Amino acid sequence: MSEIDKVLSYNKAFVADKAYEPYVTDKYPARKLAVLTCMDTRLTELLPKALGLRNGDAKIIKNAGGLVISPTDSAIRSLLVAIYELGVQEIMVVHHSSCGACHMHYEEFRPLMRERGISDEAIATFGATCDLEKWLDGFHDTEASVRRTVAAIREHPLVPQDVVILGFIIDSVTGALTEV
Repeated sequence: MSEIDKVLSYNKAFVADKAYEPYVTDKYPARKLAVLTCMDTRLTELLPKALGLRNGDAKIIKNAGGLVISPTDSAIRSLLVAIYELGVQEIMVVHHSSCGACHMHYEEFRPLMRERGISDEAIATFGATCDLEKWLDGFHDTEASVRRTVAAIREHPLVPQDVVILGFIIDSVTGALTEV
């Protein structure tokens, strides 16, 4: 049985048992808070618990590294929707210790792509639409990355000046937060 099949089987029982009832809320974040963070599996439960967040408290936006790469990327789009449609007034950028994005390098992705059947032509064609080296490169200083991400949000022309934006690093083991 595949992992997706296991998830689907579990989901049927979850719904049948009405196990969703404790999680019912509306779409508006009760604390008017958005958190931009990494997709790291260590943060799935640790981050909300360490921040004291319950279901419905905040919009949690995740991507590889918790980054804003460009003014038009999906993280910024999600934050703008959170601000204008959902009433978010504060944003936390939360990167974490021992992040895999610290060690990402485009030159390591290219051979992995080839091994998985992606042709040089496909890589070159896609590379013509964006700077692959920048897009698939990680960061090498977590504090500096938090600062860059906070600045990218603060300086975005569509983010209102009254939105509070702060940056943090969470310890991936203990959940301790350090403000950057």
